[in-house]
Amino acid sequence: MIPRQPEPELMLEPEQARAYAEADFAAPHEGFVDAFAETFPGPVSGPVLDLGCGPGDVSLRFAARYPACEVDGLDGAPAMLVAGAALMASHPAADRVHLSAGCLPDARGPRAPYATIISNSLLHHLHDPAVLWQTILRDGAPGAAVFVMDLRRPDSVAAVKALVAEYAAEAPDVLRHDFEHSLHAAFTPDEVREQLANAGLDTFTVRVTSDRHMIIFGRLPEAA
Repeated sequence: MIPRQPEPELMLEPEQARAYAEADFAAPHEGFVDAFAETFPGPVSGPVLDLGCGPGDVSLRFAARYPACEVDGLDGAPAMLVAGAALMASHPAADRVHLSAGCLPDARGPRAPYATIISNSLLHHLHDPAVLWQTILRDGAPGAAVFVMDLRRPDSVAAVKALVAEYAAEAPDVLRHDFEHSLHAAFTPDEVREQLANAGLDTFTVRVTSDRHMIIFGRLPEAA
């Protein structure tokens, strides 16, 4: 197994943020919402917290799927939120999505505690992964549904190169390079299980879902 190589936590460059906002992530982002729906069947209502929301595409898709909810998105890179303004301007669910800038763990969900917390591709950006689980415990309501999707680190440099060639060969240079760096920065499923155990969330499930993704899900402990 190759060692983890952390990458910068924040995407601060406007060019980088714009590339993400303009890229076609429809399939994986809609797949995120599909996977949530399969994991937690039934309606979702009230405020939802989206940690590491980026330009807001997942937040918008989630709000569109669940019309009785409102999504509060948090992201540490203001450039990502600025780049997502066009998404917000043209989306029918935009009035139920509220994005704001803030870095974990200092930033808080404005309507905590939340009964639903989601996060897509944030974990591998964090130098200290405990920050994510601590934030979820702090801002989640007792019994809250938690759903996290992230990359998982391949076994070898050759495997990283193969994934980049398969999934990002036609992507802009900035996205291709970020994908390669992110694969090196990602955690393994066993590392995430250890993180969860340290956070007191060992009832959560870690499930490999593709050659490069895993999902982490569960419900927060009920109040004593």
